[in-house]
Amino acid sequence: RIIKAIVRTFKYFFGVRFEVKGLENFNVEGPALIVSNHQSVLDMMGLMEVLPDNCVQVGKKELLYTGSVGLIMYLGGVIFINRKSTSSAKMVMSEVAKTMVAENVKVWVYPEGTRNCTGDLLPFKKGAFHLAVQAQVPVIPVVYSSFTTFYNPKTKLFTSGKVKVEVLPPIETKGLTLDDVTDLTDRCFSTMRETLFRLSGHPS
Repeated sequence: RIIKAIVRTFKYFFGVRFEVKGLENFNVEGPALIVSNHQSVLDMMGLMEVLPDNCVQVGKKELLYTGSVGLIMYLGGVIFINRKSTSSAKMVMSEVAKTMVAENVKVWVYPEGTRNCTGDLLPFKKGAFHLAVQAQVPVIPVVYSSFTTFYNPKTKLFTSGKVKVEVLPPIETKGLTLDDVTDLTDRCFSTMRETLFRLSGHPS
């Protein structure tokens, strides 16, 4: 909570405003998997605007060594995964599924797998949705509007701007099996992509 309070003040220095909608969709009984699009390090500020209590993030292990950002993520309890080792990543995700249920926590994952500031979504990796089905927990999509109107990732330059953030209704996974993971992934991708275009004012 201390980190959350500190990071939220950054928006005043960067001139970024957040308009949040749908926070009530986090009010589910028991654990849940939260998935969102990931555009840049600026997401950290948006994350702190909506991050529910008792929620941890999953990130790639390389981020642990990125200076102050890595330190903040470490202190914030981020679960780091070595994506270069498939067996290691699967083992960690299996343990995460058990922990979600046993400790009643929400887990936040970026299914694109990397930062993407193109105004569209990259294809989703299925690991997060395997996790949701394995734990039989709902998937809660979160969508940030595109940063492209005020942020240039190549030059790292940006002006002040507004980001719309929308928390979408939970998608249930109870009764789903591993055979349903692809359909679940595609459904979530389509819903989030349509929402991204709507929030960003872009034609779908």
